[in-house]
Amino acid sequence: MSEKIFKRPEILKDAIFHYCPGCGHSIIHRLVAEVIEELDIKDKTIGVPPAGCAVLAYNYFDIDMAEAAHGRAASVATGIKRVLPDRIVFTYQGDGDVAAIGTAETIHTGNRGENITVIFVNNGVYGMTGGQMAPTTLSGQASTTTPGGRSPARDGSPLDLSEMLAISDGPVYIERTSVTSPRNIRRTKKALIKAFEIQMANKGFSLVEILSPCPTNWKMTPVDACKWVDDTMSDVFPLKVIKDKSGEK
Repeated sequence: MSEKIFKRPEILKDAIFHYCPGCGHSIIHRLVAEVIEELDIKDKTIGVPPAGCAVLAYNYFDIDMAEAAHGRAASVATGIKRVLPDRIVFTYQGDGDVAAIGTAETIHTGNRGENITVIFVNNGVYGMTGGQMAPTTLSGQASTTTPGGRSPARDGSPLDLSEMLAISDGPVYIERTSVTSPRNIRRTKKALIKAFEIQMANKGFSLVEILSPCPTNWKMTPVDACKWVDDTMSDVFPLKVIKDKSGEK
């Protein structure tokens, strides 16, 4: 009998994802589940999902979850971590949640160096509500509220929240990755492992930004959406370690 070497992580519930075909959330959910399982922290991990496409994340993860109001995940996570410092607490947020309505919460949480992990899924639009312009929408990129493309003169330039956070002393580790290829998926998993391990070692605030395709709102095929992330989005938001003062390799 052949040995089964690849299976669903036990932390992922036997539930069908509601995400659109080609959406990166499904991949990222699996990676988060794998990391929690491999680090053997299931029983002490608490996730804080947002308002947005991942609002139903608690339907998929077999761990404790505490839903946050739109943009407030970092503050909710801070409260949980301060009351229960032995828990591993992470937020799971889209770009509209973390970098628009949640800008203040995210920046001040990072600046204080709170010992939590932020998972920032950047698809450049408001996915759940129909593809409106987000803080991370690229210049010239069409959206339902910028059908002629984002204009820097009218709308400002794309907001690079990760670089903004890196300026302050509080954050320990910030990396930007993507999920557009097996190589990039492996890199994302490695970044998530490091972010969780930094929290487990009580070293402080970490954030992993993940560029994620949104074929439905971009009006592309899944293949073309991944190519657009690699060829266009990554030029504006380069994949790299933005900050690392953890001392860990």
